[in-house]
Amino acid sequence: MFFNNWQVLLRTAVVGVSAYVSLILLLRVSGKRTLSKMNAFDFIVTVALGSTLATILLNRDVSLAEGTAAFGLLIGMQYAVTWSSIRARWIRRLVTGEPSLLLYRGAFLSAALRRVRVTEDEVRAAVRAAGCAALDKVEAVVLETDGSFSVIRPGEEVEISALAEVKGFESPDAQA
Repeated sequence: MFFNNWQVLLRTAVVGVSAYVSLILLLRVSGKRTLSKMNAFDFIVTVALGSTLATILLNRDVSLAEGTAAFGLLIGMQYAVTWSSIRARWIRRLVTGEPSLLLYRGAFLSAALRRVRVTEDEVRAAVRAAGCAALDKVEAVVLETDGSFSVIRPGEEVEISALAEVKGFESPDAQA
């Protein structure tokens, strides 16, 4: 239960180091996007890579070559999806979602808060973290696709281009 034999430990050490090195090499080849700030899709790939590494380390029935092929497959699929999402807007929205406007010119957008399951307290915390003391001094709070909040202050001269792709924002021209 606590110890089988030295051969099992040696296999774990050799395969572990080899699998780790192959994962690092594949991640370096795939580019910085694979290691970027994560949205839900990136998080799933990262968890799958970790699970694959654990399987390679602990399952004697999985060879290092099979594990490296699995790493390559996961990273290749992520590369294909991100490559496609850069070229097709519908794929990008399917994979990463879209940012949501939660507060605009000091007023909470209740329907948006419910839709993304965020509380007013969480928005207030984001506003405080951005160094703002009053909600009416905030132009907008956006929930980004990676789960972070962006707080835009009025003094920053909000341009329509900054909020153009944000769900729930209509340009001033459309509001008139």
